[in-house]
Amino acid sequence: MEEKTKKPRKTTEKVENKIVETKPISPGTAKDRSQASKGLIAVVRIAGEVKVKPEIVNTLYRLRLRRKYTCVVINSANKGLMGMLWRVRHSVAYGDIDQTLLVKLLNARAQKTDGKKLNAEEAANELMNGKTLEELGIKPFFRLHPPRKGINSKLQYPKGVLGNNKNDINKLIERML
Repeated sequence: MEEKTKKPRKTTEKVENKIVETKPISPGTAKDRSQASKGLIAVVRIAGEVKVKPEIVNTLYRLRLRRKYTCVVINSANKGLMGMLWRVRHSVAYGDIDQTLLVKLLNARAQKTDGKKLNAEEAANELMNGKTLEELGIKPFFRLHPPRKGINSKLQYPKGVLGNNKNDINKLIERML
């Protein structure tokens, strides 16, 4: 059996009695996909592993979110990662992370690959300036606890925690440290 693939919808315009095809329309708007700030985005997997579509599981694996309550920090300037984040937005909580919380996260949960001691403030400054966790010799994900006081994991933000939490992601991650 052949697998059916969805082709993106195309728009057409009439230019001087000729029909011209333009670029495909992507789901969502460009404003929804792009973040206003050019900083780091913290992504926390909220959904479990049961009843998740295979393409979503694959994307979560590529983002290194393989278990519940794991966190990754991605750069908002990377269009490929932002596209993956858009695809899994109904399974994760994400938002802009503050530098103070990033230092706390690195102190509490960062693991060096070479076993040496980590200076969290220097690492946070370098992350904010565009370096990646792998370049700093840190594992690219953080294992977090379930949040204290619980969460509403079935609903989208602001009633629940799924989706773009903007700056409220800092409060959520602090409860998970």
